Amino acid sequence: MTYWEVISIILYFVYFILAIYASFIIMYKKLDPVKSLSWIVVILMLPYIGLILYLFFGQNFRKTKIYNRKGVRDERFRRLGSYKQLKEFRKNPDLLPSELNRYRKLINLNLRGNKSLLGVNSEIELFFSGKEALDSMYQAISNATQHIHFQSYIIEDDIIGNRFKNLLIEKASQGVEVRVIYDDVGCWNLPVSFKNEFTDKGIEFLAFATVRWFLSPLSKLNYRNHRKILVVDGKTGYLGGVNIADRYYNGGNFEEWRDTHMRIAGESVAALQSSFLLDRYFIINQQFRRKKKYYPQLSLPDIRIDGTNSTYYSQIITSGPDSDWASIMQCYFAAISKATHHIYLITPYFTPSESLLNALKIAALGGIEVCLMLPEKSDSTITHWCTLSYAAEMMDAGVKVYLFSKGFNHSKVISIDGEFCIIGSANFDNRSMEHNFEITSIIYNKEIAIKLEEQFIKDIDKCISLAGSKWAKRSIKNQVKESFARLFSPLL
Repeated sequence: MTYWEVISIILYFVYFILAIYASFIIMYKKLDPVKSLSWIVVILMLPYIGLILYLFFGQNFRKTKIYNRKGVRDERFRRLGSYKQLKEFRKNPDLLPSELNRYRKLINLNLRGNKSLLGVNSEIELFFSGKEALDSMYQAISNATQHIHFQSYIIEDDIIGNRFKNLLIEKASQGVEVRVIYDDVGCWNLPVSFKNEFTDKGIEFLAFATVRWFLSPLSKLNYRNHRKILVVDGKTGYLGGVNIADRYYNGGNFEEWRDTHMRIAGESVAALQSSFLLDRYFIINQQFRRKKKYYPQLSLPDIRIDGTNSTYYSQIITSGPDSDWASIMQCYFAAISKATHHIYLITPYFTPSESLLNALKIAALGGIEVCLMLPEKSDSTITHWCTLSYAAEMMDAGVKVYLFSKGFNHSKVISIDGEFCIIGSANFDNRSMEHNFEITSIIYNKEIAIKLEEQFIKDIDKCISLAGSKWAKRSIKNQVKESFARLFSPLL
């Protein structure tokens, strides 16, 4: 037996032991059976590579020390206000306006599980393209007089990135406090020189969970901050799906870049502010302190006011590996279960958990019109194949599936019955629901829900409608690719 043959036998033996051990750990953790089986298949099908993938992407660090510390701090801050509001709702059931009574359990779920206060807002403005959103954000920053808090998953060194960089530096030179948080993986190719232009001007330009490749804890690589937040002077806030890069403005390699973003004015801006500041204090490793200058005095909420088109009730919901609960996933599940007529859902990536998948299928099988809009082409090939495999399953339950073919639809939107809706940074996939730090808003307002649905109907004209029989006749090659990609759904 040669030297290399001996080495090969040893390596196979080591791999066999590690694979068995990893499989045992996966089963011991009592994960979702589908997810557990997927990981075991990945480990067995891809020797060594599968083990490495599991180490980086399969571990659940929801309660590890690095994020547990953040969760405890966040909990302390949010607890008092939410408990007070819950107590008031219990003490006086009539406190909620009549049009919100049907959402009482959903509101309480978000209050209990995520400490998400119900806020009254005077303005909500929707943007249905990156260009609209970025232009509005640019104008809001230009008008800032006190502070600018800006958070993005992606910031690129291109025309749009430099446009915002130059404006933020200009505002800082005028005496406005400027702070920026970016995700270290989302901005992995951002030049050091770009970052230094901020820090050289005294601007906080903070990386969330900095990754030093092969040196950082694996949790840092897998758990990313996907939130998009802008708060100006504590009075105006933005959130949604738009990052800071040229392709969000002009479409890049796509004919059109469709996205959904929102501007909000009112009490819910304080929740966006708190989310940003809690992330900031985690990065700089300091205790959170609620400074009055970041929370300008607003008129106290009178949530008994009769709802009108000028009153927008909403809750801001955050989740991440620091959360006790997968709060956004729970909110999605509860919202879907409230539907009585129709559900309109747009997401660029559709690899849902078994519970959300079943919630949509049960709704469709129960006679509710469920319409799902996905991109025909994606910026992630293997994720797109996996998405299409789930689309086929949805059609079997009677869900109407549309593929947006005139570009790329990056929106993350759910609208239900033309009554209430959800807009935010979270995709309808496992990564957003379980691994990433995300932020989303649930809006209890017919006007906003109807606007989203009107845009959905307009988008259908730019879609290919998938018919079940036609879809079933797609090539064997495509079906194999989709099935293969689905094995990797826990990673996506």
